Order: sequence, then C-alpha cells, then structure tokens
Amino acid sequence: MHTPRVLTPRQAADLVHDGDVITVSSSSGLGCPDAVLAGLGQRYEESNSPAGLTSVHPIAAGDMWGIKGIDHLARPGLLARVVAGSYPSGPSSAEPPRIWQMIENNEVEAYNLPSGILYQLHRAAAAKQPGVLSKVGLDTFVDPRIGAGRMNAITPDAIVRVHELDGQEWLFYETLVPNVAIIRATTADTHGNLTFEEEASPLGALDLAYAAHNNDGVVVAQVKYLAEGGSLDPRSVRVPGVLVDALVLAPEQLQTTQTQYDPALSGELRRPLSTIEPVPFTLEKIMARRAAAELQAGEIANLGFGVSALVPHVLVEEGLADAVTWVIEQGPVGGVPLLDFVFGVAQNPDAIMQSPDQFTLLQGGGFEHSLLSFLEIDQHGNVNVHSLPKRRHVTAGVGGFVDITSSAPSIVFVGSFTAGRRDIAIEGGRLDIRADGPHTKFVKEVDSPTFSGQRALANGQKVLYVTERAVLELRPEGLTVTEIAPGVDLRRDVLNKSEFELLVDPNLKTMSGELFSPQLQNLQLLPLPEHPRVQALHTRRTRQD
Repeated sequence: MHTPRVLTPRQAADLVHDGDVITVSSSSGLGCPDAVLAGLGQRYEESNSPAGLTSVHPIAAGDMWGIKGIDHLARPGLLARVVAGSYPSGPSSAEPPRIWQMIENNEVEAYNLPSGILYQLHRAAAAKQPGVLSKVGLDTFVDPRIGAGRMNAITPDAIVRVHELDGQEWLFYETLVPNVAIIRATTADTHGNLTFEEEASPLGALDLAYAAHNNDGVVVAQVKYLAEGGSLDPRSVRVPGVLVDALVLAPEQLQTTQTQYDPALSGELRRPLSTIEPVPFTLEKIMARRAAAELQAGEIANLGFGVSALVPHVLVEEGLADAVTWVIEQGPVGGVPLLDFVFGVAQNPDAIMQSPDQFTLLQGGGFEHSLLSFLEIDQHGNVNVHSLPKRRHVTAGVGGFVDITSSAPSIVFVGSFTAGRRDIAIEGGRLDIRADGPHTKFVKEVDSPTFSGQRALANGQKVLYVTERAVLELRPEGLTVTEIAPGVDLRRDVLNKSEFELLVDPNLKTMSGELFSPQLQNLQLLPLPEHPRVQALHTRRTRQD
C-alpha cells in the first residue's frame, strides 16, 4: 500500500531542486500551504539552495495580514521567475510585499496571467498537451501585441502568442510543467488520501497534483490532521493518495487569514443570516444598491473583489438573500460571499466546487451577470483593474477578471468616479459634492487594459459603469451617461470630470432618491424568464390540461 512520508516543513524543502518549477495551490490567505513555503525560505537562508526556481500560482499565495505565502520565496537567487494569476496586495500605507519589491526592482521575471487559464495549463500539463488555445485575454494586457502579461522590463515576451485558426484569432498559452506541487488539505490518512472538510474551497489541488505526478514530479500536501489509513470516507476524498509523495503536518493552519475555523464557510453548518452585519450607509453602499437593481431573481451572478462585493449584503438586508445564486472563482456556489481580505469564501454556500471547474462555467459564459470593480476606464470603454503606475503593490493583479469578462453576457463595473481625498455628503436623498477627488478615473487611455470595450461590443456584451454620481453605458458610438444622482450637476460633476468627451443619453434619468436614503429600499427584482424549452413544455402541458 502506498505510504507517503511525513516530513517537517524544512525536510519537505529538501525535495525541491535547483531550477525546479513549483506550483502552489492557494488563494491569498485561503488554503495557503504556508508552513511548506516557510520551510523553503528557511532552507535557502541556510544553504542558498534551492536556487533559480520558477513559482506558479493560479491565484495569489499569501497576503499582507499574516500569511506570507510567496513572500517566503521572495529572495533574489531563490526565485528566478514567477507566473501568477494574482499577487499579494494590501493598503498603500503598508510596506509592499517582498515579491512586489522584487518585481519593481527587476530582480525576478514575472507574469500576470488569467487564473482560469493557469488552471487549464495544469490540466494540459497533466494530459501532456502543448498548451491552451483560448480567446481569453485577446486585446488585453496578456495579448502579446500589448504586453504578454509581462510585469517588468526583464521579463521576456514568452508563454503567450497569437494563433489563427479557421480565420479567427486565438491566444495560445504554452504549458508549464511543474516538478513539484505544493497543496493543502484538512486531513490526510497514512495512505495520502486527502479530504477538505474544514477548507472553504479545495481550489485547484487535484489539478496541480495531477500535473506534477504525471510528469514524474513530487506532490507535497500540508494538512492539519493525520488519520489512520483507510479510515476516510472515500466519497470525501478530493485528492487520492496515489498522487501524494509527502505530508507535512501543520495543526495551526488557519482556515483563512482572519479565520481560525468557521464551519459556515466550509459548508458544515448554515449560520443565521442575522449574524451578517449590515453594510454602513456610505457612497459604496449607494453604488452597490444601484448595481443590485440590474439583477433578476433566479439569476446566476458572478462577483469580484471590491465595492461590487457589497451587493450580496445589500440583498440580504432587503430580504433577497436567496434571489440570486453567486458563483465565485475560488469555488463557492450560493450563500453570501464575504468581504475584504476574506473575499473568495461564502457563508452558507450551497456547493463548493473546485476552482478549475468553476472557471469552466465562467469562461463559457454560463451565468447572467458579472459585477466587478475598476481602477480606470477610458474612451474606448476599456477597463484597467490590475495596474497603477508607481502603486502596483496595492493591486492584486488580474485573477479571474479576464476569464470572467471574456464571455459574461452582462457586466456591471462598480466604482467611484474620482480618486483621492474628497468630501462628498449624502443629505436628504441627494449628493453634495463639496470637494471632489483630484484624480478622475475616466482617463483618455488606461495604463494597461484588463478589459477591452471594443471586443465586448463586437461580442454583443452589455456593459454598464455604476458610480456614486452617474451610470454610464458602453455603446457603439461611445461611453454614454444614462443616469445622474440627485444633487449632481451634469456638466460640473460628470462631464468636466472626464478626460474624454462623454455622450449623454437624450432621455437622461435621475437615479432614484431611495438609493441615497439610509432606509431599506424595498428592492424588487424581476424574475428571470424560464429556459425557453422549459417554458414551451409548460405551455404545451397547460394547453393539454
């Protein structure tokens, strides 16, 4: 019977050789095998080995709040190249993570590629395929004609290239073959079988393990508990022991950065919705309320980090917690997604999928709405969510944003119109812009496009931009203001605050005053129509009866 060795974090680090490609299953402070990564950092401090590693992270490993993740590896000499869907992020007032310092100082080659694509590349590696052909990323910063996902000057133009097939343009992402997979679970038995009962998501642990194992690599699993071999329910095993070569016990591992263990996040119990704190009445809540009004009851909707993440909490307050089923790239389906640096998990989820499987839904556009945030918007409707010059460490990178927006039927971008210190009051159901932010977010050209407005128009996607003072729509003729907030002067507060000319709908509306009142809105969502085939079947049966 297969029996993986039980090692300390420092012993597990000896399994990594100079020049290896290691892949890490994590999502910021969720599911991070932090003890093993710390062991790698410790070994390098002692011996200057392993050196020249390539580290792959479909989603970020570590954050600014106690889980160091990739920062354990962020040492010149140890890390030669990093390929990640996202990176640790934090407030601009904090010292940037060491990985960001290395990137900005040109001490490591670095790529930022879509998370869903990176998961697919692991499946391609496991199946011995050369890469992934996809339209995800066309006309964005990962397109090699724009930036190829490169994050600094020393990073070569590699990994991604344009490919034409049957008269259509695609992006071809080259397979990355890992020598070592570092994953995390809750429990392992002595045969190496892994269960994830206390995890908020299994993330991509299985796919990463397949990719390494099938290419003669090593799989290291960090776990909280060790059980007798054969004692685990086989239906609960998400990674079979035949793939696992070594176990590292870390009984102190956190469920998330800010959570020791909450069974409501791992689907082991359902916590009353009354335990969710109401959202404070702020400009952000106003924007979330307006974005919520775009939804229909019965929809499947995706959600991104930032202001848009408040929308489910607005629905809870309005008694509509079950009206929309939320799907998040980390794996939760349903429930109430949490906020801030525990984003990626949900309280009371209906299901918890593997992240690669969730991306199958998202890349294929199998949902109705995506609600996302933005840093900049330009005259073409392009959105930048991943890059601000001289302040890159405050952003997490692209994550699943590009995967999601490539096929989302309807997208609502949510964020403030200006940035910087400002004084905007909410009084009597109106906005009073006393002192505006010094920097507009509506710029002539974005620093780097994460979303292509022109490609969205060509694909027939509906795109709205919701701010605290105006709602805009992407139309073939240009970005068009369709609504303004009560109390706002169209010319002074909107049109003059954009670096480019905004169009104005001839039927310009005023946003509902209820949005600007602390009282509940009594929000009503129209029902999503049934699938046409189901509707037709019901009609036939009704006629027969």
